Amino acid sequence: MTRLLSRPVSQRVQWQLEQQGLHPLLARLYAARGIRARSELDYDLASLLAPASLTHAAEAAVLLADAIAANARILIVADYDCDGATACAVGMRALRAFGACVDYLVPNRFTYGYGLSPDIVDLAATRQPNLIVTVDNGIASVDGVARARQLGIATLITDHHLPGDELPAADCIVNPNLEHCDFPSKHLAGVGVIFYVMLALRAELRARNWFAESSGRREPRLATLLDLVALGTVADVVRLDHNNRVLVSQGLQRIRAGRLTPGLRAIFRAAGRNPAQASAFDLGFMIGPRVNAAGRLADMSLGIECLVTDDEGRALNIAQQLDALNRQRREIESGMQEQALIQLTAATAALDASPAAAGVALFDTDWHQGVVGIVAARIKEKLHRPAFAFARGEGGEIKGSGRSIAGLHLRDALDLVAKRAPGLLLRFGGHAMAAGVTLREIDFARFQELFAQVVDELLAPADRTRTLETDGSLESGYLSIATARLLEAEVWGQGFPAPLFEDEFVVESQRILKDKHLKLRLRKGAQRLDAIQFNFDQAPGATMRAAYRLAINDFNGVQTPQLMIEHIESRSV
Repeated sequence: MTRLLSRPVSQRVQWQLEQQGLHPLLARLYAARGIRARSELDYDLASLLAPASLTHAAEAAVLLADAIAANARILIVADYDCDGATACAVGMRALRAFGACVDYLVPNRFTYGYGLSPDIVDLAATRQPNLIVTVDNGIASVDGVARARQLGIATLITDHHLPGDELPAADCIVNPNLEHCDFPSKHLAGVGVIFYVMLALRAELRARNWFAESSGRREPRLATLLDLVALGTVADVVRLDHNNRVLVSQGLQRIRAGRLTPGLRAIFRAAGRNPAQASAFDLGFMIGPRVNAAGRLADMSLGIECLVTDDEGRALNIAQQLDALNRQRREIESGMQEQALIQLTAATAALDASPAAAGVALFDTDWHQGVVGIVAARIKEKLHRPAFAFARGEGGEIKGSGRSIAGLHLRDALDLVAKRAPGLLLRFGGHAMAAGVTLREIDFARFQELFAQVVDELLAPADRTRTLETDGSLESGYLSIATARLLEAEVWGQGFPAPLFEDEFVVESQRILKDKHLKLRLRKGAQRLDAIQFNFDQAPGATMRAAYRLAINDFNGVQTPQLMIEHIESRSV
């Protein structure tokens, strides 16, 4: 069951925002999202929180500056998702511009797993680095950092994941989620953390006169990296607080103005998207998945190379490979979803029969490790329950990726499972809404049972009903291309959701596309509109109430407004 709930709007705040010059529709939408003054929508670079306010960023800058001055070998160890790839590219580009001797390593997820493990350190040691810098990982790498220390390799951890009970004994750790860190924005993505470290490093090098005219070195403009920062921030689905909205807005401005890194320009081209009209939606749903495809099915170094190279031809060649991998990923995902339908039916029956089955865990010996996260997300959407999907690893292990719903902190749930069954979880980590776990295949049934029990205890009854928050009705005069463009130009994302409206329509016609998408012709008053619902469950009757987003349909060069339907409630005539 899905409940539509209209966001409350303070009429006084809305009026005040209008008086400050905001478009009336935007004033209403922003008031519903807690904005009280137009100054909160100031996305100039000067609005960014100061790099010095990020705990240990200054110490990290000293460590890096000393390494650069000594011509020490720096090795970046990256994660294998889009956030990790963009973070690595930001680190590589900035450090090279500062004159560092720097290279990178991104472990194959299927061979080495996640994080700076001892095995990865041993692999890194073959490059003879003096300093290892992690991006988007490392906060849980206690053993890996210990191994690096044994080998005489210094370590700098830059991460944003939640720390565990024990921190690695690194030379320096920069993470806004450290217990003693008072950095106001706790939602930086991994790429945001390394960007802040690079800002601090530039300040440190300035203080050392590194860019003095006599040195012959030019001070780099780090703003050129903001397109990558925006991509990683949106793709990692971190909360778009004000500081993150500044980063994303600045990145989008550069992309729309054509000031992209060659690799990002090439990926836009391969995806058939126009950078001049780029939106956060493009970054999250068109560009990010293509970068992610490298880490899911092949080697993320392919994605990183695309973002690091300045060769336009090489970038386009790699972007086309990433596009092909993304198509392959979609085919694999489609097959896995079909296989999951049988298990989903059983899981749904279990949910109906037993309140204990509040959390779902599925495993199939044929599933692909790189796509289980997407399958978990589909299960979560279908059942509105926290869900894990597992694939077979090596040595009798299975690896699972989980997605949660509002009301349940997934990593905390795993922590409770681990405390109740010591030794059951071999490794785990993650966020409130997404997490990963490794266990023995023979222990899956035990995990399945215990996870369901823990979720049942932690998840409040009210959170088990899917709630779609909407922005109420959209006046007929706003059902236009101009309004769609107005909304697309703004920054929306996790924690600052894109506008979702709800209205009643007469259904004039409907047809099914590709056996799974519903194409509609709707009427609201005297206005007629096209609409589409992807992967629909049930066709509407003669009238319906729908939750929808306003978009633009571009067909054969003709643009028309189109409603993207998220939920349908049929109405009796």
